[in-house]
This record gives sequence, structure tokens and C-alpha cells, in this order.
Amino acid sequence: MQPSYAPSPSALFSALNNIRRIIDRGIRYAGDLVAWCGGIMMLLIMLIVVLRYLFNLGWIALQESVMYLHATAICFGAAYTLQQDKHVRVDIFYRRFNARQRAWLSIGGTLCLLMPMCSMIFSVSWPYVMDSWLHHESSQETGGLSGLYLFKSLLLVLPTLLYLQGVSWIISALECLFGPPQGREQ
Repeated sequence: MQPSYAPSPSALFSALNNIRRIIDRGIRYAGDLVAWCGGIMMLLIMLIVVLRYLFNLGWIALQESVMYLHATAICFGAAYTLQQDKHVRVDIFYRRFNARQRAWLSIGGTLCLLMPMCSMIFSVSWPYVMDSWLHHESSQETGGLSGLYLFKSLLLVLPTLLYLQGVSWIISALECLFGPPQGREQ
């Protein structure tokens, strides 16, 4: 008889949980970045208003930096919002489901809706972003910020972070369904 080298279910779920923890930590860092973007945006907007109305001065670069920070907050904040379960969901049935039914719904929704949408956004955005990088695209406005290609790269960050959050959800749902009994909620 040959020895079995297949990992035990508890070892498998331990490895999957390590992956989930790494993803969750990264998404929380993205949420921290959103908080910083919001504070910096607020200060920049105040500075723009003061310069414009008190000193009759304006800089396109300042205004564009607010726009870039706003887009950064949206792209990084989407996955964090999803992680914290603060996204919009039609809760007609979900709240009535038990943990196992919610786990199955999470797996189905993630595999059938979230991940295909992320893949589509990524594949459609890829040529657009790569063309921008190829030309080192910068602002068309005089006095605008250079590095527009970095800003456009957020179009790839958004689906990537959402996809990773989907992986984290699937791992959690699988643990709820098939993990060790102490990790399962009935």
C-alpha cells in the first residue's frame, strides 16, 4: 500500500485561510489609502477655493490632483466596501438565509457575476492603459500633471482588487460549507 500524500482538509483550509488573510490585509490597506485620499482631497479643495477666491489664483495641476485622488479613492474603495459588506445588495432573500445558504449564494454570485465583470473590465481596459503607458501620456491641459498613464492604471487596479476580494469571499464560503466543524456556522 502506498502512503497518501494528499493534504488533510484542515491543512488545506489552513493554507486557504492564510491566502484569505493576506488578501484581506491588502484590501484593508486599500481602505486606509482611501481614508488618506479623502483627507488630502479635502485639504486640496480648501486650498483651491482659498487661492481662487481670495487671491484670484488657480492651478490646473491642483485641480487635476483632486480628480486623481477622487478616482483613486473610488478604485481602491470599491474592494474595501465589498470586504466590509457595505455595498448595495438586494436583500430580499439573503437576510432570511442561514449561513450555508449565504455561502452558496456568495460562491454563485462571485463566480457568475463579480469575477466575469472584473475580467471584462480588465480585458477592455488593458489596451487603453497599455497605449497610455506606451506614450507616457500626460495631461492635455497646459500646466496639468504629467503621468496620466499612472492615473489610467487605476482602471486595472479596480477589477484586480475586486477579483481578489471575490477570492477571499469564496475561501470564506468554502470554509463555511466544508471546513472543520469549529470553523462552521450552522
